[in-house]
Amino acid sequence: MTKSVIVTGGAGYIGSHACKALRAAGYQPVTFDNLSTGWEDAVKFGPFEKGDLLDRARLDEVFAKYKPVAVMHFAAFSQVGESMSDPGKYWRNNVIGSLTLVEAAVAAGCPHFVFSSTCATYGDQDNVVLDEDSVQLPINSYGASKRAIEDILENFGAAYDLNHVIFRYFNVAGCDPDGEVGEFHQPETHLIPLMLDAIAGKRAALTIFGTDYDTPDGTCIRDYVHVCDLVDAHVLGLKWLENGKGSRVFNLGTGVGFSVRDVVDHSRAVTNKDVPIVEGDRRPGDCTKLVSGSARAIKELGWAPERSNLATMIDHAWKWHQTGHYEK
Repeated sequence: MTKSVIVTGGAGYIGSHACKALRAAGYQPVTFDNLSTGWEDAVKFGPFEKGDLLDRARLDEVFAKYKPVAVMHFAAFSQVGESMSDPGKYWRNNVIGSLTLVEAAVAAGCPHFVFSSTCATYGDQDNVVLDEDSVQLPINSYGASKRAIEDILENFGAAYDLNHVIFRYFNVAGCDPDGEVGEFHQPETHLIPLMLDAIAGKRAALTIFGTDYDTPDGTCIRDYVHVCDLVDAHVLGLKWLENGKGSRVFNLGTGVGFSVRDVVDHSRAVTNKDVPIVEGDRRPGDCTKLVSGSARAIKELGWAPERSNLATMIDHAWKWHQTGHYEK
């Protein structure tokens, strides 16, 4: 019998790619999503159950129906700027919603939990390659909410033997090279799709938020991971738990940072098109430089971020953005 995995946020960008990877690995991904930012058209690899994380009764129904072996939790609000202007929205949805989900999983006897966290829990630590032992000092409500969920999982793991794997990562990029699912947000906030929309004439220009950072070209620096490499790690994390290896935290990154202007330069090489640019002020809560290593994931999980080079990520995203978008 095929084992079911509840994928919260499975109608979103990363979640839909995770569902495809789970299906390829022999699981039945069950998408649980309220479609506030996700797309029903992206649910292609298993059943869809519409529901909200704050609705405990609905969660209980879904757990009882599918009897999942694990939860893979992606559902969260994730815009740093918005988290600074509306922190209540982030604490309510991300933290209280996750607490409700964890309690439902424990009540249903679901033993494994794979959590999509963020390297934003580390805060602004410049000129270092972050690892899992780096101190966590989030500087925005988004990072703080994710750190709180990590604490919830640790506490529930100690009390109820809920085994968990936590993945911390920065910027996810690229799309499924087969074109079955892709990246599309409304509103769009991610650098690469914004840049590609500007190239395609779907927006007037790409705004660079902040050009006076203490970096070689004045723009902030981030580590980018291909979405398909990322979700492969999540499947490996699930198997890690099923093999009885216990709770663990893994960073996912390349250890190499690229500035906003670096990304723009790479896009020109990939698309042969110029990027119209305007310069804007810094956004509150943005860090200067965030780069993460993945030595533990590579050594212990056997993870191989083979697609996580900037040219491949931009190429796969460019192909998706020219061919398909979801519709509500």
